[in-house]
Amino acid sequence: MAFYDIIVIGGGPAGLSAVLRADKSGKKTLLIEREGRLGGILKQCIHDGFGVIRFGEKLSGPEYAERFTALLKSSNVQVSLWSFVTDIQHKAEDGFTVTYLCRDGVKQAQCKKIILATGCRERTRNQIFVQGDRGAGVFTAGTAQNLVNLEGVMPGRKCVILGSGDIGLIMARRLTLEGATVEGVYEAKSTPSGLPRNIHQCLEDFNIPLHLSTTVTRVLGDRRVEAVEICQVDKQMRPVKGTEKIVDCDCLILAVGLIPENEIATALGVQLDKRTKGPLVDQNLETMRTGIFCCGNALHVNDLVDYVSESGETAADGSCSERSGRCLIDIVADKAFSYNVPQKININDRRDKTILYFRSADIVTDKKVAVYIDGNCVFSKKFLHLSPPEMQRITVDLSSATSRKSRIELRMED
Repeated sequence: MAFYDIIVIGGGPAGLSAVLRADKSGKKTLLIEREGRLGGILKQCIHDGFGVIRFGEKLSGPEYAERFTALLKSSNVQVSLWSFVTDIQHKAEDGFTVTYLCRDGVKQAQCKKIILATGCRERTRNQIFVQGDRGAGVFTAGTAQNLVNLEGVMPGRKCVILGSGDIGLIMARRLTLEGATVEGVYEAKSTPSGLPRNIHQCLEDFNIPLHLSTTVTRVLGDRRVEAVEICQVDKQMRPVKGTEKIVDCDCLILAVGLIPENEIATALGVQLDKRTKGPLVDQNLETMRTGIFCCGNALHVNDLVDYVSESGETAADGSCSERSGRCLIDIVADKAFSYNVPQKININDRRDKTILYFRSADIVTDKKVAVYIDGNCVFSKKFLHLSPPEMQRITVDLSSATSRKSRIELRMED
């Protein structure tokens, strides 16, 4: 049985940055990836806009991934493709034993630390309760993106998109460029879910209508989608009777949100955050189970791949360091925030700077985000505009929290 210092599960942008950082620190590292190529979702994202923060230029998804996969060739990282983790056993004295299925059969490897970089998955029709037969022509936005960009197959010629998530917005533009007609993008919320730049570049620039407070209630058609029923919704997201309308189409694309992929974390007994749907972590991105780290979209859904890569490096740095015991205290956020990551701080780790990610619960303007330790303000920054679709990142010095009784608070102020 092979032994490694660190095993990283998932070969997307988070996993790639994690293994390269761990290798640079001299750790023997194994990367397990279930697909035949590294890069994760980036492989099918042929639009640009990736890497602006990290590389200072606009790259396509494959180009961004290539920056990392090229470095693997000169590293000592072991990579196992077409590999599926089937079991992980933990013994305190031996670390973790990972069982995985690959082309060579069933293998096992031991390691001291595990980094979960398993990404996220799309919500499907079954999770949003759209009525109708299961006729052909209903796709998630990611599946449609894969069909068009990698397989060269059009999912339909007359499309309706449900949800204004970023992948859905990008696919509205992509389908239009390929000659399809996008009848409209329908969003149940009163505000768009995607980034403002994608609203402008993908919808407004192509005259694709966005219908807010409107959802799809039924799919019509026998063996193939022939139309959908759309309906306005009230503030409680309940359909408003009398507002039903039939829209002819041959394709319904769902862009209704992403969920961190955490089946492995759950099987390991890792405690999850109800808000992010990912694990609770400290500033090193170590979960509540010692020796298990999580990063990227498996931790919380990010807007920018640059921050996904950053979190992979943070997890790698944490897994490479040796610490004796943890003393965790909560970061307490007020109701103005929908979530914050990390959720806890290990005060035994005397790191001066902590990267803190957060989203606001509502759209607000001219607000200050402040961090307090035991009633003393240690950070304050004015934001002209905050909205739930836009994740924010701040760097805070939390080193003055030295006691289990210390209280760290994240506040939004006028």
